[in-house]
Amino acid sequence: MGPAASVEAPDRELMPGDNPNALKIEELILDAGRKYTAFQAARAAGVPMELASRFWRAMGFPDIGQARALTEADVLALRRLAGLVEAGLLNEAMAIQVARSTGQTTARLAEWQVDSFLAGLTVQPEPGMSRMEVTYPLVELLLPELEEFLVYVWRRQLAAATGRVVQAADDEEMVDRRLAVGFADLVGFTRLTRRLEEEELGELVEAFETTAADLVAANGGRLIKTLGDEVLYVADDAGTAAEIGLRMIETLAGDETMPELRVGLAFGTVTTRMGDVFGTTVNLASRLTSMAPKDTVLVDGVVREKLTETGEAPESEVESQWVGEEESKAYRFAMRPLYQRPVRGLGVVEPWLLSRRP
Repeated sequence: MGPAASVEAPDRELMPGDNPNALKIEELILDAGRKYTAFQAARAAGVPMELASRFWRAMGFPDIGQARALTEADVLALRRLAGLVEAGLLNEAMAIQVARSTGQTTARLAEWQVDSFLAGLTVQPEPGMSRMEVTYPLVELLLPELEEFLVYVWRRQLAAATGRVVQAADDEEMVDRRLAVGFADLVGFTRLTRRLEEEELGELVEAFETTAADLVAANGGRLIKTLGDEVLYVADDAGTAAEIGLRMIETLAGDETMPELRVGLAFGTVTTRMGDVFGTTVNLASRLTSMAPKDTVLVDGVVREKLTETGEAPESEVESQWVGEEESKAYRFAMRPLYQRPVRGLGVVEPWLLSRRP
């Protein structure tokens, strides 16, 4: 623990509110000291100041004025982004998108890493030890391992995403794709926020998100985002989305600490952007979720059609109730219609209640 205590505060210009210990950690993580103002970094990178500012903000960082807060790594990053534009590999708008999507994703990852394990690991093991004396050597040990793991996971995800693009039928399908969209929502979450302590609520949300993410991944779906009490996922086919929805219900129903869950599924064209999905299909899945009774999965008519086309569900409700030996082996799911109802902005919707085949 000695090295941390002996590290001298770097001779760098501090920004308002900067803490010398935080600056030591910053230099350790960035492997460089503060050297440039924003103007100097842009000039060193050969990038117009206006474009450099747009890149910086897109990555999620505040304006720094005339403070010397940037490093050689910042100059290199600017040069690389601008180089992609100059080479014609990206246009300027796409380069800004790259900066924004990367910044947003890694910001959330960094916050999670600090909140979830770094803060816990840096509790003073001995009386009188400062947090700095614990944190500095810990970060020093973890940093290269986490960096290698991050690159590995990113390459894996990039390979999977690229594979999906290569398999797309045409260029239009790469942007506006037909997917099954699922929303899963914890029932009564607002009431829970008033009743539970903050730590208990945090543990519940983490358990829900972890369980949902594992089930989505294990069964062939893709997690788009989590919103505390809500999860959005997609799958290439209706059967996969249906299986994920039912497994979520079944898994959480066996956990007494969890509230009830409801799931809505829709199938159709979605617009993908920066890792998120948008469009009428997403809106419909969300509305089906709000209509679903506790511990049930509601699907739209297109999901029903897809499941019957693939032979995963019977055509009629009568067949759903038949439990003969041959038929019971043929179908995975059963469905029954609920009352049609008007949904604002979506017209009349006929939801179907999805369940396991008896």
